[in-house]
Formats: sequence, C-alpha cells, structure tokens
Amino acid sequence: MSAIPWIGKDLVEFEPLENGFIYSNIVELSLLPVIGTVNSKAANKIKLRTEEEKLETLKISKSFLAMLVGLIDGDGYIAITKTPKDYIRIDLVISLDLSPGRATSHPSGMMPPARGRDIDLLNYIHSVLKVGRINKYPKSNLVKLTIPRTDLQTILFPLFIYHNLYFLTETRRAQYDKVLFILQSNLKKYSELPREFPVCNNLPVTASGYSELDFFKNWTVGFTMAEGSFFMKNNKDICFSLKQRTHELLFEAFRILFDTKAPRGRPARPEGSGAAARALAKINNFDGYSQFMVSSVKDIQTVVNFFSFSDLHPLVGYKLTQYQVWLNQIQEHPRYRNINLP
Repeated sequence: MSAIPWIGKDLVEFEPLENGFIYSNIVELSLLPVIGTVNSKAANKIKLRTEEEKLETLKISKSFLAMLVGLIDGDGYIAITKTPKDYIRIDLVISLDLSPGRATSHPSGMMPPARGRDIDLLNYIHSVLKVGRINKYPKSNLVKLTIPRTDLQTILFPLFIYHNLYFLTETRRAQYDKVLFILQSNLKKYSELPREFPVCNNLPVTASGYSELDFFKNWTVGFTMAEGSFFMKNNKDICFSLKQRTHELLFEAFRILFDTKAPRGRPARPEGSGAAARALAKINNFDGYSQFMVSSVKDIQTVVNFFSFSDLHPLVGYKLTQYQVWLNQIQEHPRYRNINLP
C-alpha cells in the first residue's frame, strides 16, 4: 500500500534538500511530506484525523521543533530494533530523570547536571505534538516519551524536513540518517539492513558553521534542558555549563554563541584568585566528555541575556526551575548582583 496523503497530491520524488538527500515515495501534505510507506492499519488512523488536526500540526512553531531537536540530541535516541519475526521496529525515545531535583553545587563544577521532575517537560512536548505515549519506570527513576514509527513518518520527521532541521551530534545524526533510509527505501526486515547508510545531513565543518545555523539558538535551549546546568560552586562562583560526549566543533560553537574569549585548553583556574582568575570561559575535554563552562560577570550576563531576553523558546520543566533558583542566587550575590535580570 502506498503512503496515504492527508492533503494534496502524490509525489513521485521530492526535491533535494539543502543537505543533498532525495526522498522518493513521499506525498505532499500541504507542503509537509509523509516519508515512505504507511501500513494499512496506521493509514486508517491517519484518515480519521480531522482537517483541523492536520492544520494544527502545520502550525507547530520552528522554535519549538528546534528546541526539541536539541533536547533529543541530549536526552533522546532513535531505537531501531528487531522483532521476534525479524521486522524492523522504530521508535524515538526521550528518557528523563524522575528523581527529585536540587540545585547543583560542587567545588569543581564537573559533575553532571541534576535533572528531576522532568515529567512536566515530557507532558508539555506531548501536548504540543499530540503523538506518542508517556510511561513511568519507578524502579529505574525514569520517565519516557516514546514516539512510534507511524508518527515519525507522518508528523515529526516531515516537520523536521519541512523546516530544514536536523540533529547536530554525531550519534543522533547517524541514527536519523539510518531511519530515513529505512523509511524511504521501505525496508521491512531487519536482516535486509545494509552495513552502511547514506548521509542525508552533512554536519558543519567549522565551529562558526554550527553557530550560524538559523536554528542553533533554539537548539541550544533544548540541549541545555538535557545537558546544561545553572549552579553555584562551593567557592560561590555562579556558573553555567554544558556537558556531553566530546564534540570539539560543537562545543567551540558554544563559545561563539555566548561570546566568550578565553583560549581553549587553559586550566580551570590559574594560580591566584580574584576576578581575572575566575573570568576564564573554558572548554574541558576529559574521559571522553566535553564541558563548556563560564563564571565571569560578563559571561553570566550573556547567559542571562540569551535565556531571558532573546525571544527564544523558553526553558521548560525542571531546567526552568533550576534557572529561576540560579537567578535568585545571582541577585543575592555581591559580585553578580548588578547583572541585569528579568
């Protein structure tokens, strides 16, 4: 059975995207393509969707979707698994912490960001997309939003393509490329999967290439909700950090985005103390991870401007709570109290 259009006419071929991948067997959905072949049972559900529901899908903002891509790059994955009968199962999963959160305070600032009460974030995403299911796993302290294959084919990935959004970490990009190839090629059996898959989205080759992407700022908001932390260290430095597996160009792009000047590779703190010693905006690479961290008054003002005064998608869920506590810490701190706050 061929893919079922909601609105519009069948297309034999979709024009190449900016990054060079051609999608055949795609149909137009008021400029929104449906990727690959939808099975008959799922197609019946698509037919039941009202015109209003279809149009509401098209109204989902690019800022929300870019934020979502950043969140998935940090705390999501695209699972491609084998069923007992050798069929391919595809799900996109966002997995977050259920444990109670608390403001992070650590003398080195190198600990992972604390994440708690994140079910509010998944409920928000679900309310906008209106796809997928949310499940709690109390034994592992996790809550997951799982979006199945058909919703990826007909809603989420077509929206990404329509807005020219794609993942910016190597792992998630490879998963996305693999899934798009499977859907576009109508592969059904896991044993049919090739060893290599074509690249449909070429990542930037320079740090500025990342920072200049039109969706990078909102992507950073989502990535911050997954991998960011607003905290005060035990020595009372106010800090903002982003941490994930090593990705040099991406983390250098954060330096550009937040307009930090310290040269890469400087130590966490030179000998001595005072403002000059604390003003380093650094990228640390250790144990396969990269961390971008700032603590100077100037840099913290830039971070506040970014998250509070830049007309971007707002922080949501626990990360918003952590940010609000952090703003209060800034307001009460003698060194940072002159920062312009919302």
